[in-house]
Amino acid sequence: MNKLLLAALVTGALSAPAFAADYTIMAPAGPGGGWDQTARTMQEAMQAEGISGNVQVTNVPGAGGTIGLAQFATQENGNPNALIVGGYVMVGAILTNMSPVTLEDVTPIARLTGEAVALVVPAASDIQSVDDLVAKLKENPGAVAWAGGSAGGVDHITAGLIAKAVDVDPTQVNYIAYSGGGEALAAILGGQVTVGLSGVSEFASQIEAGELRLLAVSTDTRVPGFDAPTLMEEGVDVAVQNWRMVAAAPGLSDEQKAAITADVKAMAESATWQSALATRGWVDTYLDGDAFAAQLEADKSATEAILKDIGLVQ
Repeated sequence: MNKLLLAALVTGALSAPAFAADYTIMAPAGPGGGWDQTARTMQEAMQAEGISGNVQVTNVPGAGGTIGLAQFATQENGNPNALIVGGYVMVGAILTNMSPVTLEDVTPIARLTGEAVALVVPAASDIQSVDDLVAKLKENPGAVAWAGGSAGGVDHITAGLIAKAVDVDPTQVNYIAYSGGGEALAAILGGQVTVGLSGVSEFASQIEAGELRLLAVSTDTRVPGFDAPTLMEEGVDVAVQNWRMVAAAPGLSDEQKAAITADVKAMAESATWQSALATRGWVDTYLDGDAFAAQLEADKSATEAILKDIGLVQ
């Protein structure tokens, strides 16, 4: 073979990009909810940006993500191509379900996003404001049915904190847990419950269409693009932000964890991901490494304290 041709072939081989890793991302909840949206937005961004050649999303709903978490930790041990999304909801569900599998049984990679919890009622509801909701709650706590995600998750915590803030016994809150955002939305639109709680992005289409009335958001600042006050503006001293994360399988080497972290960070910094954040109303709260590990430990302790305070954990 001609030496120049051989040199060109070798140079070309060395300069060719490494083959992108394929990933499977588990959303430990049903379709339509925040974890499902997060997993599918990751799928879109990783493929669009060439970070991964092929990304598949699977749904394993139930028990605030703890069923999926247990399956993931058991079946994917040592697999560097497997990811799972989770977050604040899972931290609470692990405690309330007394799950034998916890986040210590996987490899947390990064916090990705933060999002306000939205309080909504059907458009036909006689509840026009947070004041109206509080009045009903004080009159008869059990008559106000709250629909949201799994027991012990951020929606449930928000309902309990609202009750406590307006001097209603939080243990009397009539909270109905749904495993997926789609199920909760159907119950709210069908008038089966009084008020709904979930991430603003999960209700955005129905709010825009006038099918749902947005009473308030849970964060300490308003959410751009949504005409609604904060709970604190309405005189309810509650500020809560949901957050979502991604974790990898247990049993990985330091090199494998570093490679996954690099891929996730590249995705989080990409134009595709940043555009999705703006569209969905998600806040970029990216954090990885030791800083994320410390934040996760702090949130576990704080969540346990809140759940004990509102009577969900002994």
